[in-house]
Amino acid sequence: MLSGRRLDLLDPSPLDIEIEDIAHGLARVARWNGQTLGPEIFSVAQHSLLVDHLAGRLAPQAGRRTRLAVLLHDAAEYVIGDMISPFKAVIGDAYRETERLVLDAVMRRFGLPAPMTKLAQDLAKRADRAAAYHEATALAGFEPGEAQQFFGAPLPLDAQARALLEPWPVGRTEAAFLARFRMLDLPGPLQDEGAA
Repeated sequence: MLSGRRLDLLDPSPLDIEIEDIAHGLARVARWNGQTLGPEIFSVAQHSLLVDHLAGRLAPQAGRRTRLAVLLHDAAEYVIGDMISPFKAVIGDAYRETERLVLDAVMRRFGLPAPMTKLAQDLAKRADRAAAYHEATALAGFEPGEAQQFFGAPLPLDAQARALLEPWPVGRTEAAFLARFRMLDLPGPLQDEGAA
């Protein structure tokens, strides 16, 4: 990593994980294998910001620790990249296991349960599918009916979500991801506030 850390993919240590490395890597990893419209890539970091935003709309009662886990739901991709789902299925268990090991180390590094809590996992999955529908139709050339077959009925977007669908330059994305992380990773009790 640019921080000088070395991460063992077979036995990742939380001590070797830095948020700056995650933000830097995710801002440079393209969603949809880079097959998106526009002069900039649509990165995993920007996707994560969109998922976090949609999670807030789906579960406004979710506490900041749950939201932090949602923001970091794809964090393993800062070292293993983002593969399209059909290729993940071909590779199978080796990819999934490596992804799980790295993600669990990321969660532990930032004081979150590893594996993710069911609440955070379910919320991330729902928001991820909602984001994927809009990414597919706005950026990746899917027709609405085709996207609905893969990702379900669309969640209506507000102005902030629509702005997050416009691919940003890498530096802006990296800075926005770090800012959102820092907003959610405030000192305080480990458990979530409220019912979430």
